[in-house]
Amino acid sequence: MEKLEHPLWIVQLVNALLGALVRRAGEAMGYHFTGHDVIPAYMVMVLLIVVFITALCVFVRSRLSVENPGTLQIILEDGLGAVRGLLDEWIGPKGHQYLPLVATLGLFILLGNYMGLIPGLMSPTSSINVTLGCAITIWVYYHYQGIRAQGIVGYVKHFWAPPGAPWLIGFVYFPIEIISHAARVMSLSLRLFGNIFGEELVILVLFSLVPFLVPLPMMLLGLVTGLLQAFIFMLLSIIYLQGAVAVEHHEGEHGHDAPSGRQAPAAA
Repeated sequence: MEKLEHPLWIVQLVNALLGALVRRAGEAMGYHFTGHDVIPAYMVMVLLIVVFITALCVFVRSRLSVENPGTLQIILEDGLGAVRGLLDEWIGPKGHQYLPLVATLGLFILLGNYMGLIPGLMSPTSSINVTLGCAITIWVYYHYQGIRAQGIVGYVKHFWAPPGAPWLIGFVYFPIEIISHAARVMSLSLRLFGNIFGEELVILVLFSLVPFLVPLPMMLLGLVTGLLQAFIFMLLSIIYLQGAVAVEHHEGEHGHDAPSGRQAPAAA
């Protein structure tokens, strides 16, 4: 694997410009860097995505039009409409309040998945550090929203037993719930990491054997899998949010059912 890896020019450039500054700041806080690159490749890719999304927002904002929307505006509006439709379907009328984080996270993962298909770049989602960060973000967020919606006592209570069940069942039910929720971080991060890392590795091996033509079918497949993995991550995030904020009905996944009638599947 090490023989297949090659330095990325953009990573070397960012380290040349910012590496010394980051090293001094880290050492001032007691952190000692190891390796040649102070800023790892996946962090450089994350920075590129942040810069791109920021520039895209500024560009679209300056050209917003109700009467004569451009192609890019229509595409973004349709995408946001699709995500909002999922939120409304699974969570109900209040689902739109979770749109900013869910849509932003989905866009970030989609762009991260596709970056590895561009020569000279890599997918930040092929690093477990990035996928773990995304998983922890949504894990903390849905617990926070659950506490906001139900209160700390009500939220903890729904971990103990399903509505109408004997309270003694909580001695069995509560540990299962805790393990189930803890496992969500691992399942979200490892699923995304494994798929994108494996895809990049296969493309890299094919490219090292026969450049240009042979990797093309796998790269085309990567367009599909990249979109699919971003959608799966986003959909599971919505399902976890639905289970956390549902107040009235608690059936389905260890006792959670969507207020809109959608039944949440078991944690994947």
